[in-house]
Amino acid sequence: MITSFHPPQRTLMGPGPSDVNPRILEAMGRPTIGHLDPLFVKMMDEVKSLLQYAFQTKNELTIAVSAPGSAGMETCFVNLVEPGDTVIVCQNGVFGGRMKENVERCGATAVMVMDEWGTACDPKKLEAALQAHPEANTVAFVHAETSTGATTDVKAMCDMAHAYGCLAIVDAVTSVGGIELRVDDWGVDAIYSGTQKCLSCAPGISPVSFSPSAIVRVKNRKTKVQSWFLDLNLVMAYWGDGSTGTKRAYHHTAPVNGLYGLHEALVMLQDEGLEHAWTRHAFHHQALKAGLEALGLKFVVPEADRLPQLNAVSIPEGVDDALVRSILLNDYNLEIGAGLGVMAGKVWRIGLMGYACRKDNVLKCVSALDEVLNRLHAPVTQGKAIAATLAAYGA
Repeated sequence: MITSFHPPQRTLMGPGPSDVNPRILEAMGRPTIGHLDPLFVKMMDEVKSLLQYAFQTKNELTIAVSAPGSAGMETCFVNLVEPGDTVIVCQNGVFGGRMKENVERCGATAVMVMDEWGTACDPKKLEAALQAHPEANTVAFVHAETSTGATTDVKAMCDMAHAYGCLAIVDAVTSVGGIELRVDDWGVDAIYSGTQKCLSCAPGISPVSFSPSAIVRVKNRKTKVQSWFLDLNLVMAYWGDGSTGTKRAYHHTAPVNGLYGLHEALVMLQDEGLEHAWTRHAFHHQALKAGLEALGLKFVVPEADRLPQLNAVSIPEGVDDALVRSILLNDYNLEIGAGLGVMAGKVWRIGLMGYACRKDNVLKCVSALDEVLNRLHAPVTQGKAIAATLAAYGA
């Protein structure tokens, strides 16, 4: 007979989901009310305002899509891209490839600008592609590439896109709340994120934001948005136009308790302060870096392009990737991530996101890796990692 499922208490330091703060879990356990209840609608307005803060934008069309980050990605593409369009996609990891898939499923042509995995997207390569394809009307790229741990200069890429008359779509699934992101100041036209990374919320909701220029394109489409569920013209009738007291039209049953969780996560981000959250991720990353390097592990991404919240390190020669991760999970209740795509079997991805980004987690991860790798006689340095980590903390 099947009985209730009771998961173990893991420490989640992979590429996501991250540890969920107990405050958020408590919020998600509050009584469910109707998705058109006036009190819930009021909370939705607060979520919009809090998301505007997290994105650093005044965009009115800033909402939470009732599905995970991949649906946020699709929301941007199906609303802004039409059959016959040309979209320049800059790829430096797995998720640029998913952008290509979205473009092609919209009936458009994807012009790929390729950069080496583990490096930032190159604005000069983008410019060359824009010059070669004057028919392009959209540029898409990833701010924080989860598959490699590399970050890209959003402002430089958006400036380049606008110089050639294109809108810019940005993947910020791993960046919101973890590193500096300023949607308005940097000229982002459409952006999407996820709740399960640096916001430390449960998976299942995707914050998105669209600039006035993007809204103009949505409203002037020649064809219907190919997805009924993700059609912004319909979704906005439920989320409202910003007018106080505006009656909401039924579109779908929102994930009520999931939105409680997102609301709480965003309140916590507001209370901490966005810039303080960015600083916290950078601070604990430096301690983790000190410990991993003392152990002998090498980072994949050059320091100037490296994400603090997603650390990709090369697996030492002769070490069984899956075995190490299995021991960490089963003996230490610690999850780290495997490599994706061309990096599968070559790197570990160690997340330091949101609630997981704290001193006890950093020490646990470094200590566990030290013990396991030395137990397996890996070519690493024994016994120095924790001291180096504590030294980075000033202890």
